[in-house]
Amino acid sequence: MIQFVKLNQIGMKVACVTTLLFLSACSMGISTSSLYSALAKTVSRPPLPHPCDSTYSPGSDLDLDQNLADPLELLQECREVLRNRPAQLQRAFVQTGHGDGRQTIRVMQWNVLAQALGEGMDSFVQCPMDALNWAERKYLILQEILTYKPDIICLQEVDHYFDMFQPILASLGYQSSFCPKPWSPCLDVENNNGPDGCALFFNHKRFQSLNTTHLRLSAMMLKTNQIAIIAALRCQATGRAFCITVTHLKARSGWEVLRSAQGSDLLRNLRNVAHRIKTEEKAETDIPLIVCGDFNAEPSEDVYRNFATSSLGLDSAYKRLSTDGKTEPPYTTWKIRPSGESCHTLDYVWYSHRAFDVNAVLDFPTAEQIGPNRLPSYNYPSDHLSLVCDFSFKDPTLVS
Repeated sequence: MIQFVKLNQIGMKVACVTTLLFLSACSMGISTSSLYSALAKTVSRPPLPHPCDSTYSPGSDLDLDQNLADPLELLQECREVLRNRPAQLQRAFVQTGHGDGRQTIRVMQWNVLAQALGEGMDSFVQCPMDALNWAERKYLILQEILTYKPDIICLQEVDHYFDMFQPILASLGYQSSFCPKPWSPCLDVENNNGPDGCALFFNHKRFQSLNTTHLRLSAMMLKTNQIAIIAALRCQATGRAFCITVTHLKARSGWEVLRSAQGSDLLRNLRNVAHRIKTEEKAETDIPLIVCGDFNAEPSEDVYRNFATSSLGLDSAYKRLSTDGKTEPPYTTWKIRPSGESCHTLDYVWYSHRAFDVNAVLDFPTAEQIGPNRLPSYNYPSDHLSLVCDFSFKDPTLVS
């Protein structure tokens, strides 16, 4: 239970942390900072409920009456803070369909790299420690999110939810939910900021929350350290319900069987939640799904094949980048560790292909753009690249 004690300590420390950050910002001459103004507002808020509490409501951490921050102003602030770093990696959207652009749902999937792991455990031998300095790295993360303006954000390895992600994104109009790992490796790092976990954010003006489920994934009937969040939302523009999921499966080679079992458990839970929402909504068709995650698995693994052949009718959005429409990108993560260079495809955005069209996907930077030292770097904050997709609902008469 040590991890939960530390997590509660974080909630009690939020006011102190944000006050120190705000004072630090003032001392650097940016006392009018939009980012730190948003952080400072958390000082006067009541403590957030425990994220694993069954009564936790994902909308309870958003003050709907607050004056929202200007995202363009905040993006400009990020660029100003980062002006001495290399330019942001240039990426473009590739159009893959012709859905209704007025009702596009933009989804971001991203393992943001836990700060404690980046500085204390992951051993990125070609990345200078100064590049991982949280004082600037958080601006790189925010810059990535603000540049692509997602409606839904699915993140892994979040260990600064309460003192950065939640207050900042709430100030931009996002409701959210956070599920920490039961035995987070971050807790083994000195001066850690608490456990890392998965976080899900959605634009409250575009979606209504219907239900949120936090999962501790099982394998062979045993609970594991891996987690998932399933949120049922209603699109305000179309009135249609769907489920969005974020997950992070077991890392490292040698754990393929465990990952496969975790994936099967997630698929089972997705079926159950989707069926329950269909019943509650009195829907005539199945509830569509979008599943985002760092699966820590190449397409050759069983867990990938299980998702691709599931009765839920899922397909991988990023296959749309390939010429044949059947091949995943060559990499979603690229790093150099003491054991050598590691370039793999591990991150995916699965979707119900009978219910959604994929209108566009964000392409990946080239090897030349990334640079010989790979990721993370001075101009990219994580060892994983973000995946961003534009979806739209298919005509319901065609779906039925």
